[in-house]
Amino acid sequence: MLRQGPIPLFVHGAIEYVAAALFIAAPFLLGFDSDAATAVSIVIGFLIFLIAASTAGPTGLTDQIPIPAHAVLDFILAGALVAAPFIFGFSDETEALAFFLVLGVAHLLITVGTRFLPAEGRPSRSAPRP
Repeated sequence: MLRQGPIPLFVHGAIEYVAAALFIAAPFLLGFDSDAATAVSIVIGFLIFLIAASTAGPTGLTDQIPIPAHAVLDFILAGALVAAPFIFGFSDETEALAFFLVLGVAHLLITVGTRFLPAEGRPSRSAPRP
């Protein structure tokens, strides 16, 4: 069962769109030296955008991914962000390493702190309507 954190689902979704843009722009703003770091950052940015836009939530553009599945994807993504510099071989590049580690931990904390379920008595967008 999903736990209820203090961050509203709308804010979580908005943060994801900002994070997607940040991942796409980071290689150019921070001057990543590694081609692998640049490619992984851009791919992750598009992946975050795709997941955020496809989620059945207040900021989703289509209702393709249910909220519980989105939460699972967020936890997987947070782990992948922390592991990426070591898996793709750019752990010796300080800017890219710090960026991925900080945003991976931040993504994990935001996911843990999100109120994924609607308050009692209020229907969610993904709940079937009578």
